[in-house]
Amino acid sequence: MPSTSGEDGMGLIDDLALLTSLATGDLDVYLRYSEGPADDDGALSRDYEADVPLPGLSVTPLRPEPWWPRPAADWVARRVMKYADLAESCPQRRPWVLTGRVVGTGPDHEPLIADPLPLAWLGRNVLDEAVRRYHERFAPGRDSTG
Repeated sequence: MPSTSGEDGMGLIDDLALLTSLATGDLDVYLRYSEGPADDDGALSRDYEADVPLPGLSVTPLRPEPWWPRPAADWVARRVMKYADLAESCPQRRPWVLTGRVVGTGPDHEPLIADPLPLAWLGRNVLDEAVRRYHERFAPGRDSTG
């Protein structure tokens, strides 16, 4: 389980192996980049393009899909990287892990979570590990068009 960070009483995950273990465990866990659970308390995400409130918080799932043939840590690193630019463009946003009840799907096909239960912040070390693994194991920028 995550170590206690003392901040907001939430744990801190600072190791990709621990995050991967959590992602493949009994709980369905999700990743969110925001100013944190206190800031998100009672808030809903928004479809800004359509100017419509969504019925929950936008998150990204951390559990590897059943069809995924590679190590679970590859999937988790990729998911951490998927929205890392949100933290880079706004330093107040930080990655944190939560669980909750899926109440829908957002406009980018992301799960929407109600009744979020915060589990832990992600520390700098796990982010660095995810970046390193992503760049070692994937072809960033390569897509189906070329």
